[in-house]
Amino acid sequence: MINRIFKNVCVTGAGSGIGRAIAIAMSNQGYNVTCADINLKQANETLEIILNSDGSGISIETDVTKINDIENMILKTVKQFGTIDILVNNAGVTRTSNIMDLTEKDWDWIHNVNAKGTFFCLQIAADQMIKQNKGGRIINMASVGGKGFVDVSNAIYAASKGAVISLTKTAAQELAKYEITVNSICPGITYTNILSDIVKKRASEQNKTEEEIMKHYVRDIPLKRPNNPEDIASMVVFLSSEGARNISGQSYNVDGGLIPS
Repeated sequence: MINRIFKNVCVTGAGSGIGRAIAIAMSNQGYNVTCADINLKQANETLEIILNSDGSGISIETDVTKINDIENMILKTVKQFGTIDILVNNAGVTRTSNIMDLTEKDWDWIHNVNAKGTFFCLQIAADQMIKQNKGGRIINMASVGGKGFVDVSNAIYAASKGAVISLTKTAAQELAKYEITVNSICPGITYTNILSDIVKKRASEQNKTEEEIMKHYVRDIPLKRPNNPEDIASMVVFLSSEGARNISGQSYNVDGGLIPS
């Protein structure tokens, strides 16, 4: 029987927002954390928070669109901690735009990070987990946008997150024989710097206040509030736990009830 004692987690996009909240939450649960981000300064800031709370971790500059960077991220995690047990595929990008204003450059940028980056981080981490022969957890960050809600993003972003949801289902089936579970989380509207920038842009475009834009965004949320990054982090903690050992191939909404399924 495979020994499932998971101690080490790698979080991409750990330098800010949801990724930072996940890294800190996992550290608070006793995990060693690799804080990976394309912005090393921000990754170091996350690591400093962890170390100042008596946690354990490392930071590494990682561009998830580059295979060499991903391989280096996994290699350094294993060198530092011995194994990689959990991968949180959190790195992602977007910009708010009407479907008719999106360009080929937008398509390539968004899909390179959100779809290509997620796939190859998953593949390379899974390869290491298979070699370790002790199972593992892979948690992909999708979005309610991948299920049809695009009010705060764009059609290309939605397509990229739909790809993440589909990848989650397929990878879960293929990796199950290695005791590797694969799930995704679909956040709804979440307070981050990205959301703040979108709200400011929409307020300027529509000649409205930022408060009016936020009221518009939360109007259809049954709980009448957006997420905090910590709400997403809590789901990551659960999916990493022994209590989630028999959950795989699922895509969980954390959205205040916005999307029914």
